[in-house]
Amino acid sequence: MQGSARHIAVFGAGYIGLVTAACFASLGHHVTVRDIQPERIRLLQAGDVPIYEPGLGELLADNKELLTYTLDAGEAVRDAQIAYICVDTPPTASGDADLSRVWSVIESLRQAPHLAAVVVKSTVPVGTGARIRTALDQAGLHHVGYASNPEFTAEGRAVTDFFHPDRIVIGTDEAATARLLTALHNGIDGPVQAMDVASAEMVKLASNALLATKITFINEIATVCEATGADVTRVADAVGLDHRLGRHFLNAGLGYGGSCFPKDSRALRAMASNSGYSFQLLNAVIEVNDLQPRRAVQRLKTELGTLRDKRIALLGMTFKAGTDDMREAPSTVLASRLLAEGAALTCWDPMARPADTQPWNQAERRSTVTAALTDADAAIVVTEWPQLHDTEWAEARPLMRTPVLFDGRNLLDPEAMADAGYTLLSVGRATARPPR
Repeated sequence: MQGSARHIAVFGAGYIGLVTAACFASLGHHVTVRDIQPERIRLLQAGDVPIYEPGLGELLADNKELLTYTLDAGEAVRDAQIAYICVDTPPTASGDADLSRVWSVIESLRQAPHLAAVVVKSTVPVGTGARIRTALDQAGLHHVGYASNPEFTAEGRAVTDFFHPDRIVIGTDEAATARLLTALHNGIDGPVQAMDVASAEMVKLASNALLATKITFINEIATVCEATGADVTRVADAVGLDHRLGRHFLNAGLGYGGSCFPKDSRALRAMASNSGYSFQLLNAVIEVNDLQPRRAVQRLKTELGTLRDKRIALLGMTFKAGTDDMREAPSTVLASRLLAEGAALTCWDPMARPADTQPWNQAERRSTVTAALTDADAAIVVTEWPQLHDTEWAEARPLMRTPVLFDGRNLLDPEAMADAGYTLLSVGRATARPPR
């Protein structure tokens, strides 16, 4: 890509920014990554990766000659032709997206008239692009293009998703910017969907809200299955064979988590409310998801009689396997509720990096699954780590005071677990008990 190589500035060295930077570098572009956290930049400059994402470390190492890391915004854009904004937009108390970091980057670009385009990957409310366009114009940057290029990568497979996306959405009202960004993605195996800025902003919010709705729907079906004796896994398998519906995101469990679904669902609801519309379907989705981990605690309490002075093992802490991300993880709600019920906690996870704050500063972290199970009165499978498939459950059973498991991911085979001596509660399936 010698003739078409570009200089790109990426603002934000988180899950989206680092993957974006590494993947563009692998396409032959020169990328400077800027972040405001000194420790994160120090680690990157030393060749370490501050987050866990499969394949990311290798990609950064293989393309280190094309990657630069800095704390200085001016240095980031000095040679850049395109500036990508990949900073986080956390929820405010009202549920709206906090755009302060986005606007901080925009302010830093006022002294970069040489830029050809500013591109926002961060998830923002519809209408943000129009405001940014106005701010660029007021700064005398009429000639700098603007685009929304939302990301649809899933943590745990973000690198693969970048190179093989279902679609590349480019939202811009400027033909030259659309051509520039389309060319920038040469070598990526995915169709380009060009549209206006507002529609591109809505695509991201709508996609995540629809996926969150699908997860919540199957969790509601699971609750009905528990009441009627149906098996939600068999129901989901058969429903998923319908080509109009598909099997993806029809896995009953403890609810969705992570940095996108909870935040984006609330942001879309807040945006609708700010426009005078009550998004009743989304209200229900959020309410059901908030309840899902609490239902698990209540079912465990019913099984044990009380949780006070019981030791409960949480098997998995991250919101999903294949990542170290703890944001909005169901495990945090579970841990908080269990502690509130008077239980003691042990926990295991191969990648989690929880903050040393409540509830995690009151949980005992153990290095293996069997260590976490030792002396436990019950355990909850929280995250679908493959190590849980490989655990010798029959050998682990004597380590527990009471062999009760709540399978929050429907990961384990009920009949096999019952034969191994466990009482297995799960989501949308009948409770399995050891043969008498």
